[in-house]
Amino acid sequence: MTGRRIATVCTLLISAFIIFVGVWFILQPHAAVAGLGIAGPSGTGEGFYDIKGVRDITSGLVPLALLIAGQRRALGWAVLAEAFTPLGDAVIVLSHGGPLAIALGVHALTAVFVLATAGLLLRETRRPATATIAPSLATATAN
Repeated sequence: MTGRRIATVCTLLISAFIIFVGVWFILQPHAAVAGLGIAGPSGTGEGFYDIKGVRDITSGLVPLALLIAGQRRALGWAVLAEAFTPLGDAVIVLSHGGPLAIALGVHALTAVFVLATAGLLLRETRRPATATIAPSLATATAN
């Protein structure tokens, strides 16, 4: 499998996973928050969970839109930016006394996967190095 195909499959997995998480937060908010690694808001937090769900779905749709549009370089930068979310989630879980296993095993591993995918995408779309002086120009200036 080529690097381009691997990057595409990884992007699709990232998008599908975060869309799934968003739908999960909308349909089963209390079950979803248990998997997050911290306690949710006290009382009824359904409004908060709905907002989180919609934002997660959006986070999954943006890479899909760039992938469909064929904007692979922009996709690489967008996926790189999206790595901030699982990194931030890991820090939040740890800073609120959540389980280390969830912080590292879920959020940090997700961040590593997202960063690796961004690296593949950006490597694949690297801009070519600037051309050296054309041979005819070099010859003309040497004479």
